[in-house]
Order: sequence, then C-alpha cells, then structure tokens
Amino acid sequence: MNALSARLKDYLRLRRHLGFKLRLAGGLLRRFVLFAQKKKASVITTKLALEWATQPPNCQPSQWANRLGMVRRLAQYVSALDPRTEVPPPGLLPHRYHRKAPYLYRDGEVRRLIRTARELDSPKHLRGATASTLFGLLAATGMRVGEAIGLDRHDVDLQQDLLTIRHAKGNRSRLVPIHPSTRKALRRYERLRDQICPHCVSPSFFISDRGARLIDCTVRYWFICVSHQTGLRKPTDHRGPRLHDLRHLFSIKTLLHWYRMDRDVETHLPELATYLGHRHVADTYWYLSATPELLQLATRRWVSGKGVTLS
Repeated sequence: MNALSARLKDYLRLRRHLGFKLRLAGGLLRRFVLFAQKKKASVITTKLALEWATQPPNCQPSQWANRLGMVRRLAQYVSALDPRTEVPPPGLLPHRYHRKAPYLYRDGEVRRLIRTARELDSPKHLRGATASTLFGLLAATGMRVGEAIGLDRHDVDLQQDLLTIRHAKGNRSRLVPIHPSTRKALRRYERLRDQICPHCVSPSFFISDRGARLIDCTVRYWFICVSHQTGLRKPTDHRGPRLHDLRHLFSIKTLLHWYRMDRDVETHLPELATYLGHRHVADTYWYLSATPELLQLATRRWVSGKGVTLS
C-alpha cells in the first residue's frame, strides 16, 4: 500500500466515524488513487484531479463537478499531513445542482403500484409479496429505501406498532410509529415469509427468494418494472416517477391532514422532521411541494389569520 492509499483509508475511516456512509465516494476515490498510481503521481495536484474528474468525456458536467468535489475534500484532509498536496480551488468545474422536482402520486396510482408489484413472479413466489409490502411501507411511512431494506426482524415490533431505524442517514437512529393497517400488512408478509423460508439465516425483515437481505438496486429495478406495467413510465422511458417520491407523498399528506384538522402546522413541522429522520426542519421543507389543495388550505389559513373572510 502506497502513501496515498493509506491516506485515503484513514480519510474514509474518519468520515465514516462521523456518520457519512460514502458508498459511492469511497469506490470513486479508490479509482482516483489507482489513476494516480498509473500516472506515477505520489501527491494530489490540481492538474491530476482535473484530469481524473473529467473522465469519461461523455459524462454530464454535474458528474465531473461531483467527482472533483470528492477529490477536493480528500485533498483538504491530506494537505494537513503532506504540504506538497494541492487543493483544487472551488469553481474549477462550475455546476449548480438542481434538485429534481418530485412526482406527486395520486392515491389510485399508489394502489395500482402496490397491486401490480404483488404480481411479480419468482421461483418461490415471494418476490411479489416482498415488493408490494415494501412499496406500501414506503408510502405509509415516508421512509427511505435504504432504511426499509435495512430493517432487521427485531427492529419491527408489531406488538407496539413501532419500527426502529438504526444507522440511518447521518448515522442517526430513530423510532417510527406505524398505523394499525401498516402493522396488518407487515404481519401478513411476516407469516408468508416464514412459511416460504422457515430456516432463513438472514436477520433482515425483507428478504429475497434466496433468503438474503435486499439490495438497493434490486428494489429499484422492481420499481422500474412495475412502473412500466402500470403506465407510470412509458416502455422506453429511462426517467420518470421514483420510489423516493413516495417520501414526498407522505409528507404532503401529513401536512394536508394537519390543515384539515385546523392544527398549527408550523408548530408540528419539527415532529414531521423527526419522523422523517431530518436533522433540521429546513431539510423537511423540500418535501412539502405545493399541490392545489395544499395551496388552497394554506391561503385560507393565512387570510383567516389576517381577519379576512373568503367568499
């Protein structure tokens, strides 16, 4: 192991102790170190970082900027240990990140998504039940995909209607209460899972036909297949509604419920932020995309607060 490889290993260990998972960044930075070795470079320079970041040439500028940002953060760490290190200045590959506008699911689309997922076939006939229950859980709780597939069996307390999310984003844990209807669906899946795989050694609550924990890319592939079948995406579409948009749906429905119950929404927003696993309420505002009904309710609340009546 050369010096740069050792620096990278220490850097990744430190960042992960701070709560960053760095799954993608870790792999890409290891490629950067291999690139440096091929170039016979023992230190990080701006020229080296730029040359690596702009490969392959047919990538989007956002990917180039993201790759350079990863190397820049590594260089900042290494510069404290090796003064020969050059830290690429910010703005060399300017690109402003624009978050993709969420797709606002209709209730019928979610029901059709879950119903169609139930029909996914597999040798042991478990895939359909797993996919439909998982998609339903995401819609009912607003959980992240990684949090749902990371659930172990002892994290799902169906007696107390409570889920325990461990080591979520930012390396934080939280408790997620669930509705009785969600508990009923989870219990139904649990019984089928144990009937099909009675001797499964994986501690995971959601499992594949092989009895292993699900992985993110598999779940997203299922979703793409189902979204094509339901018409959410056209057969040739590579982009469209995402699983993550179910998180937006949950947030909007929660807000609508509060408005209809005439609750103080601003006071309750920290509760929603905690439920979603956000560190700051500001992170939750992104999920509260405007819908016609939401705008109407918010406007009525604002006007009535001003002492004006609506006709």
